[in-house]
Amino acid sequence: MITPPSSTESPPQPPSPQGSISFGTPTMAPTPEPVIPPSNDPVLSPTPPILTTPAVMTPSNPWPKRLLAIALVLILVMVGIFGGKYIYSMINASKQVTLTYWGLWENEAVIQPAIAAFEAKNPKIKIQYVKQSQKQYRERLQAAIDRGEGPDIFRFHNTWVPMIYNQLSPVPATVMTPAVFKSAFYPVASADLVAGEAIYGIPLMIDGLGLYYNEELFAKAGITAPPSTWEELLTMIPKIAKFEGTSFAVSAIALGTTNNVENYSDIFATMLMQNGADVTNPTSKEAEEALTFYQKFATPQDSIYTWNETMDNSIYAFAMGKVAMILAPSWRAFDIQDINPSLRFKIAPIPQLPGNTVNWASYWVEGVSNKSQYTKQAWEFVQYLTSKEGATLMYSEEQKSRKLFGEPYALVELGLTLKDDPYVGAYIQEAPTAKSFPLASRTFDNGLNDKLITYLQDAINGKSTGSSEVERLQTMAAGFKQVFTTYGLVTNTAPQPTP
Repeated sequence: MITPPSSTESPPQPPSPQGSISFGTPTMAPTPEPVIPPSNDPVLSPTPPILTTPAVMTPSNPWPKRLLAIALVLILVMVGIFGGKYIYSMINASKQVTLTYWGLWENEAVIQPAIAAFEAKNPKIKIQYVKQSQKQYRERLQAAIDRGEGPDIFRFHNTWVPMIYNQLSPVPATVMTPAVFKSAFYPVASADLVAGEAIYGIPLMIDGLGLYYNEELFAKAGITAPPSTWEELLTMIPKIAKFEGTSFAVSAIALGTTNNVENYSDIFATMLMQNGADVTNPTSKEAEEALTFYQKFATPQDSIYTWNETMDNSIYAFAMGKVAMILAPSWRAFDIQDINPSLRFKIAPIPQLPGNTVNWASYWVEGVSNKSQYTKQAWEFVQYLTSKEGATLMYSEEQKSRKLFGEPYALVELGLTLKDDPYVGAYIQEAPTAKSFPLASRTFDNGLNDKLITYLQDAINGKSTGSSEVERLQTMAAGFKQVFTTYGLVTNTAPQPTP
C-alpha cells in the first residue's frame, strides 16, 4: 500500500480582512485614518465593502491521481504490446513467407512433390529445401541457429534432444498435443520427444534393426524360416558356416567384432536391453553376460565361432553371399541392392530372448528452430509433411527412386499397411516394442552417440588385452557417466529430454 509522505509545512493562511486583528508578532501600530463624516450626497457616499468569508484551504493528497495515471500508462503499454503482437501476427499471416528447410538424406526431387502439394494448399508459404552433408551437420546446425542464420525447419536424430534442446521450438498445442502424439506414433517416439506437455519434434519415419537373411544360403542349409529367438539362431550356425583355412568361405552371421560389423553399437545396446541390463550403468551381471555373448561369435575356441576380423565389411560380405545373416537398419537394403542387384534376400524381425521382447529404434525427426520468425508457418509445414497425406506422398516418391520401399512410416495407422512387406514389414512389426539409446551408429553427431560408442568399442576390443569383462565394463560405465554429465543427463535412468 502506498501512503503519501507527511508534510512539515503549515497550510497557507487566509489573508486577514483589512482592519481586523490577526495573531502574530506586531511590528508597528497602524496609523489611524482620518474619520470622514458620512455625506448625504449619494455619489460621494462610499460604497460599503462586500465582506466575504475567505475559503479555508486544506492540504490535498496527490497519490490517488498518480496511481490512476500509472495504471492508465500500464494499460496502454499492455495494449500496445499485445496489440502489436496481434498486428504483427496478422501481418505475418497475410504476407508471403519463405521457409528454409534443411534435410539430410532425401534429394530435392524426392521431397519436392510434398512441398508442392503443401504450397498449393498454402499459397502464402514457400519452402526452400536444402540438402545438407552429414559432416559436422549437428555443429553447423546449432551454430547457424545461434547466429540467427539457421533454417526454419530441420532434420535431427531422435537421440539429439539433450544436445540441441536450446535450439528447438516446442510444437504448438494448435498443431499437436502430447495426447494426440502418443496415440498417433509408436511409444518410443513419445519417450524420446515428449517431456511433460512439450513436444520437441515430429518423426516422419521409424527405423531400427532387422535380421537380413540370404534365401539361397538358407535353402542350401535346409533352413525354411528365419530364427525368431537367439537359441534358434545358434542352432543354425553349424548348418551354414563353412570354414576356409583359418577363416570362413561362408559365415552364418556377422557378430563379435567392431571393425567390420556395421551397426555393432546398435546391436550390442539391443542385447544389453534384451538381457535386462541397465544401459546407463552397464556393470551388472546381465551386462557382463551380454558382452560375453556378443564376443562368442568371434572367439575361435567357441562352438558358435562364425566371424572374425579378417572378414570383409558385413554389408559387403552379405551382398556378396559370404555371410548368411546380418543385423542392420532398413536403408542398408539399398546399399546391398547397389552392390549385388541379383541377391535374393529378405528382412525379418531380430531374434529375442524368452520373455523379454525388446527391439531397437534409431530414426530422424523434423523440428523447428526457436529463432525462426515464422514458427507458426514452419510447424504447419511439418504438420502436413508428417500427416497421412504428406507421409504417403513421401513414401511413394521414395519408393520410386529406391525401388524396394520408402522409409518405414512413423504413424501407427500407416505402418499397419506395411507390416507384411518382405523388407520393411519387419521394422513395422518391431516398432511397438522398440527402445532407443544414444549408442546409435552413423548419426555423425560428434557428440553424445559418438562419444559413448568410443567407450563401447574399447570394451569389446579390450578382450585382446586380457582384461576381464567386469573390468572393461566398469571402465565403459565410468566413461558413460562422464559423457552424461557433460550433457546434463542423469545416469540412473535412460537419458530423457529435460527442459
